[in-house]
Amino acid sequence: MHAPLSAAAPTLVLASTSRYRSALLQRLRVPFDVQAPQVDETPLPHEAPDALALRLAEAKARAVATLRPGAWVIGSDQVCTCAGRVLGKPGDHAAALAQLQWMRGREAVFHTAVALVRDDGSVQLRNVPTTVRLRALDDAVLDAYLRAEQPYDCAGSAKSEGLGIALLEALRSDDPTALVGLPLIALCDLLLAAGYPLLRP
Repeated sequence: MHAPLSAAAPTLVLASTSRYRSALLQRLRVPFDVQAPQVDETPLPHEAPDALALRLAEAKARAVATLRPGAWVIGSDQVCTCAGRVLGKPGDHAAALAQLQWMRGREAVFHTAVALVRDDGSVQLRNVPTTVRLRALDDAVLDAYLRAEQPYDCAGSAKSEGLGIALLEALRSDDPTALVGLPLIALCDLLLAAGYPLLRP
């Protein structure tokens, strides 16, 4: 789907069909392919949210790497937790409203993990947590937001790159792209450490 960077650069593959992650990766101006991973995302018993995000990011990357020999594969996963609950992608309006009702006036942590699996079988992993505090908004406002934005494919139902930013009172993270779904600062660290020609004179 993209022209090759150079003969020396390995092929990059994003193990995700998320339009959000693809748009973020395009910011780096490197060629990449997209391939959907086939991974069971069921949490393990008593699995911590950060461990779940890291395990799934690696599993997605490894699943695609077996299909793309010679490629470097990027996997990512995000897990949202708030007041003891893990909040995944809501899927529909009613579930999204219930998520926002649970989170309003509270802090939620989004664990966004990224994995880089290389053609020698090695893997690098990084988790970037983002803490957000949501405004205590009434049901009518939350309902109006959801109808305007329809973030039913976003963990936690708050799409910060759009109107969802108005739901937030505060945000703390080392990487502003982590909350959107792919922590680019961490990914650049992994690519540069692995010797990928990301920045060239």
